[in-house]
Amino acid sequence: MRADLAASYGEERLPRYTSYPTAPHFSKAVGPDAYASWLAELPAGGSASLYLHVPFCREMCWYCGCHTQIVRRDELIAGYQRTLRNEIGLVAETIGRRIKVEHIHFGGGTPTIMQPEAFAELMATMRQKFFVLPSAEIAVEIDPRTLTADMVEAMRLSGVNRASLGVQSFDPVVQRAINRVQSFEQTASVVEQLRGAGITGVNFDLIYGLPHQTVASCLDTVRRSLTLAPDRFSVFGYAHVPDFKKHQRMINEGVLPDGLARHDQACAIANALKEAGYVQIGLDHFARPDDSMAVAFEDRTLRRNFQGYTTDKGEVLLGFGASAIGHLPQGYVQNEVQIGAYAQSIAAGRLATAKGYGLTDDDRLRADIIERIMCEFSADIGDICARHGAEAEPMLSAAARLKPLISDGVVRLEGNRLAVAKDSRFLVRSVAAAFDAHLNPAKQLHSRAV
Repeated sequence: MRADLAASYGEERLPRYTSYPTAPHFSKAVGPDAYASWLAELPAGGSASLYLHVPFCREMCWYCGCHTQIVRRDELIAGYQRTLRNEIGLVAETIGRRIKVEHIHFGGGTPTIMQPEAFAELMATMRQKFFVLPSAEIAVEIDPRTLTADMVEAMRLSGVNRASLGVQSFDPVVQRAINRVQSFEQTASVVEQLRGAGITGVNFDLIYGLPHQTVASCLDTVRRSLTLAPDRFSVFGYAHVPDFKKHQRMINEGVLPDGLARHDQACAIANALKEAGYVQIGLDHFARPDDSMAVAFEDRTLRRNFQGYTTDKGEVLLGFGASAIGHLPQGYVQNEVQIGAYAQSIAAGRLATAKGYGLTDDDRLRADIIERIMCEFSADIGDICARHGAEAEPMLSAAARLKPLISDGVVRLEGNRLAVAKDSRFLVRSVAAAFDAHLNPAKQLHSRAV
């Protein structure tokens, strides 16, 4: 990877492109009525994926960029779970039939903060209202510090087969600086419990660019993680946006790594994982060669959605819970962010959609190009445009941001086929941004490119 490019492009703030257009462009023009209409129009015989957002934690990690809040009273969590079940019923009723489900993902916050019985009830509701296929992937994000044996058993009985563990860093200095003290022994114990329960799909989430973090501490975290042999790693750069996430002000900006240091950390982690036999997938994922995600990457069937890279091929993602985002063929919808407003909507028997975005034909074309770039580091612009009934030349001519990337050797353009140079793949978001017609560089809404 080229440090000169990291210096040139690394400070720019760009979307992670888990959707296109991205969430800042959603508006109140799309509300509950539009969502209800879109649900009713879903084609017969199709399938969907489900995302459930649980916005509660026992304590705040200062690096966190998620919609979550600290809660001590289990009554609040129980009430939220009941609201989730009611929303699931409301959405299923609006669809009008029991559609197939191939993927379920619990995100947060800390989904396992629910009581085990409540988690089991929620899974039972989904199986009642939807046809959850026997082969469905059911994934749960886990905080190893709070997971109980009873919850592991509830997950097993509910058919959970993949768990994503928040690790971030095993460096105690870094952990104290981000208010997340989590020992290696805690993490190892949870991995052992999960595998003992037959939940064999184990992912680790790591972060670089954290306060006091160094290349050495990153490599030590990787070394320790590898002894637990997770199937996948997600490796993200810390996004410091204290204007939007007030708790990030607890982090001392003076001890944050600069752009070049972040670049060195990302390179070190990537090289160490590849040397250990993991396949690098897209911007920030690594998987064992026989893992389904690595196979999808090799077969060029990898997709990208709000959970990042995925093997999910579906065009329908139904989001449940406060702030949850859904994707349908017609566009995107997002629920009320505030838990109270979300709960009030569902209690009144109406969908909790607060905003969304109706896709145009141009949006669909650009989304297709951006997804291929993000997933494959390349895109045949001519072929993609032809599938959408468009011409490649106007699309390439309008992508002014491509010119410096080409001249700097980040991108090669042969005819209408674009490819990101291997030593520049860490700038794939910069390449994708060249086709983003909605991007406003003046608004610092996103994380740094490196």
